[in-house]
Amino acid sequence: MNKAEFVLTTYINSSNLRATYQILNTVVPYVLLWILAVKVASISLWLLPPIIVLLILFSLRCFSLMHDCGHYSLFQSKSANRIFGFVLGVINAIPQYGWSRDHAYHHKTNGDWERYRGVADFLSTEEFSKLDPFNQRLYELLPHPLMAIPGGFFYLAIKPRLILIMEVYEFIQHIFTDFKKGSEFNLAQTISAHQSKHWQSATEFWDLLLNNICVVGSWIFLSHLWGVGLFWSIYSITLSCSATIFIWLFFVQHIFEGAYAHKTADWNYILGAVQGSSYLELPAILRWFTADIGYHNIHHLCERIPNYHLAACHRENSHLLSDVKTLRMRDLADCSQFLLWSADSNRLVSISSFRQSTEAILKT
Repeated sequence: MNKAEFVLTTYINSSNLRATYQILNTVVPYVLLWILAVKVASISLWLLPPIIVLLILFSLRCFSLMHDCGHYSLFQSKSANRIFGFVLGVINAIPQYGWSRDHAYHHKTNGDWERYRGVADFLSTEEFSKLDPFNQRLYELLPHPLMAIPGGFFYLAIKPRLILIMEVYEFIQHIFTDFKKGSEFNLAQTISAHQSKHWQSATEFWDLLLNNICVVGSWIFLSHLWGVGLFWSIYSITLSCSATIFIWLFFVQHIFEGAYAHKTADWNYILGAVQGSSYLELPAILRWFTADIGYHNIHHLCERIPNYHLAACHRENSHLLSDVKTLRMRDLADCSQFLLWSADSNRLVSISSFRQSTEAILKT
């Protein structure tokens, strides 16, 4: 299969008008829903659940549009994508620039399971077999779909704050270590010589720092304005649930029976996109809130195609996509079985099937 066979370049056509409209029909309702939630809470807490559901869905759409900005596909200009990507990142408490860099690596290596191990850094069968029984059971528990609820909140709300605190602490240690050298100490050289383990460029650092300032500042301001209990109750539910949905979406789009999961040798980028990404069939309303990310195979073939062209591109290339796995959200339970990568067979396997095969070998 050759990438030239697909009609893709026609759809790499970002529209500032459509992008602006998408930002407005997402961010404005999200803000208004927050105001409505606070007003309704003063009347009756029993009226809050439907509003929180909508907040979760609009938070999910904010993340989806941030994802497009990270690929520089939503707007025509790079600067517009960076600006609006940053704003959408603040809404979901995640530094957009660093996230987009990590996500670009996923695109670059999709289907190469020696370099990239999926949404939860899955183990190979060999690595799993070396674990003791307790850690094997722990491994079975951690990638479970329900663990995405606390994991999603940690990933969005806590991890970026923790990374900044850890790096500041390590930087201060680095300065004091050099300071102990006495006369050899040079502050400018010490700063320039410091190598961060948490970001790869000055741009990524500033994005992380500004995101933390904006996010923590908004937490303090809104907690004071609306009350700590009310704000954090709604905010934590919204953030946790929207992150959980996006993790589940990512999971079923790459972790499924028969997914392309190859070693680096002879790995094929096109097969990684077509056979290592599913087509997730969603109801129209969820397609809108996820910005058509269900057309994941097309997205991996060309990440520069904006979300508003993915469906049309998928239809035009449907005759070349017969090998694409079609899944629905109800397939999550089945997909969550495949937690191990078999390097010998270049496929994903369930823990139960791996244990059965191991026991069968031991009996022979």
